[in-house]
Amino acid sequence: MSDCCSIERSAETCATALTDKGAVSRCIECGSEGRPVERQTILHHLKHDQLDRVNGESYRFCADPHCEVVYYGDGGTRFIVAELRELVTAKATGDDRPICYCFGFTEGDARQQIGRTGRSTIPTTISRLIKAGMCACEVRNPAGVCCLGEVNRTAKRLSAQRSRLNRHSRLLLIAARKRIARKTISIRRIQILVNRNRKRRK
Repeated sequence: MSDCCSIERSAETCATALTDKGAVSRCIECGSEGRPVERQTILHHLKHDQLDRVNGESYRFCADPHCEVVYYGDGGTRFIVAELRELVTAKATGDDRPICYCFGFTEGDARQQIGRTGRSTIPTTISRLIKAGMCACEVRNPAGVCCLGEVNRTAKRLSAQRSRLNRHSRLLLIAARKRIARKTISIRRIQILVNRNRKRRK
């Protein structure tokens, strides 16, 4: 486990020490500021027919969710989403979106757990494994960073969505009960009027 995966630095980038002052810092496609990434990481994630394109350039990772570029070099080389072997967290959405590459957790795993129990234990599980030195984020994660920060953000976002959904459901239930109560009162009033008319006729 590298220092970047320590619990204290889980939200930081593993690539901080890789910064090359002479490298192109902004994505050549979208202009977003990219973070340095090791060639070893790139080689682990490219499809086999793209491996020979990796050269001696200094590479960076583009985290812009709307940009198809994943890696770009200071010499103009770039690799897009379709040229990688797996989904990239920053570029993907939905339940198949990876949130931890070392241990295989997805957004769907966190969503199901929160829906079932109200909370996710995935961050705790990963933290325990990191402390045991079992992670390899700088290589397994296409971004070359520790996954725990994204895991925590995703769990927090899904928990908030669940809370909003629960509040909305409660409000709908209260509104439905009020409508039923009003209808019940209306029916009772009608019954009372009908009974009064019957008595008058008699």
